[in-house]
Amino acid sequence: MHRFAFMIHPLDAGYITRKFSFARHLPPALLEWVMRYLPPLKVSRITGVRSSHAETEGWFVACPLTSRQMVNLPESFVIQRIIKTGRLAESLGAEILGLGAMTSVVGDAGITVARNLNIAVTTGNSYTVATAIEATEKAAAMMGIELPEAEVVVVGATGSIGAVCAKILARRCRKLTLVARNEDKLVRLAGEIKEMTGVKARITRSIQEALRRADVIITVTAAVDTVIEPEYLKPGAVVCDVARPRDVSRRVAELRDDVLVIDGGVVEVPGDVNFNFNFGYPPGLAYACMAETMILALEGRIENFTLGRDLTVDQIDTINRLAAKHGFRVAGFRSFELPVPEAKVEAIRERARRKLALAR
Repeated sequence: MHRFAFMIHPLDAGYITRKFSFARHLPPALLEWVMRYLPPLKVSRITGVRSSHAETEGWFVACPLTSRQMVNLPESFVIQRIIKTGRLAESLGAEILGLGAMTSVVGDAGITVARNLNIAVTTGNSYTVATAIEATEKAAAMMGIELPEAEVVVVGATGSIGAVCAKILARRCRKLTLVARNEDKLVRLAGEIKEMTGVKARITRSIQEALRRADVIITVTAAVDTVIEPEYLKPGAVVCDVARPRDVSRRVAELRDDVLVIDGGVVEVPGDVNFNFNFGYPPGLAYACMAETMILALEGRIENFTLGRDLTVDQIDTINRLAAKHGFRVAGFRSFELPVPEAKVEAIRERARRKLALAR
């Protein structure tokens, strides 16, 4: 049996106060200062991951830095903390380590971490892309949106996940808009997409401008705070939020009952998995980045699978094939951790239809 570990971290100081009641009395700034000096933690043991071909087990290990700290503290300090947490995974017996949330984004997206560990490392981004695309296509179909004719937007398009999402979507749609902060990178990506698919993608640095006309949105920035607000979206839009921390404000769920927001990259894990840790989903469900690490352990591919910022379509196809082999599959739609049944999707679609009809 090959064993794995997956690295998590508190998205904000509130995660610490929910786990340790005494911390509720500390100001967030002081709490974050204390966290800089905490050692990495073994959070839980993961058991029961079993396919018809193999089984595996592993651990959650935690790097005790918040998302804001990972962005604002010196990069070298953050990477050293991630490496130290990786060494804890090594000492537990893991053979492959998955990097979760911001630990997969800092610096060179896992390359330096892998060079400083004696075990394989993956960011999980390949399977994250595969599941995000699949879930988005299903959601669009249920909302009556035909992808080839839809206005499709990728927010955070120049990141590793966003770029390959854009390249795959360009094979399936004709009206594509790329959004990111760096215009030079946007121009280069648009050129690559034009050369690969013939699609001439629009580019913009303005999220609001892009989303005004968007039918389908995949959002995957590395922002610490939310970037998509309810007033940006048109009725009937489908938004797949792949980012952690989230890109979509909770205000969207509260104020817009005419748009469909789905969590990207949520999958069912084969076997009778027990994570021994509550990260917001029901038993048996995991983020795709976690699942990629499990898939590679089950397959015995103890290798640096997804590292750096250049993902390939071949990587996506490979992990998709291995996921199917071992019985991983995209879970039903969820939004802000809650299930979205078909009846709710139909109600959203009907409300959007009425709003659009009134607007005409």
